[in-house]
Amino acid sequence: MAEIELKTAPADFRFPTTNQSRHCFTRYIEFHRCVAAKGEESGDCERFAKYYRSLCPGEWVDKWNEQRENGTFPGPL
Repeated sequence: MAEIELKTAPADFRFPTTNQSRHCFTRYIEFHRCVAAKGEESGDCERFAKYYRSLCPGEWVDKWNEQRENGTFPGPL
């Protein structure tokens, strides 16, 4: 049986506090900027996806995805 290794996003000096909300939001934006620049098929963006998925609550991601689809997302993509 294969061993499963669980990891979360590495520490980021831009987010020194324990509240990781901003870190989550930034990683989400970085992922979507990467996909926009390199395309859906690029594996280079996968690390950003892993980071935001490990940091962000699913409800937030669902809401942001819906906002992006509607053109009302508040962040800079």
